[in-house]
Amino acid sequence: MRVIEKIKRFSAVRKAIRELSALDDHALADLGISRSHIAYAVNGTRGI
Repeated sequence: MRVIEKIKRFSAVRKAIRELSALDDHALADLGISRSHIAYAVNGTRGI
């Protein structure tokens, strides 16, 4: 993967994590995830 693609991917993942983190616990539950599993749900890992 090229460096630019990695930077874009990193940025997109961070944005998704930020947006999910802004939701309340009830909205997250509606999506089927808990707050502690946001990074995994977005990235497939426990962190970045």
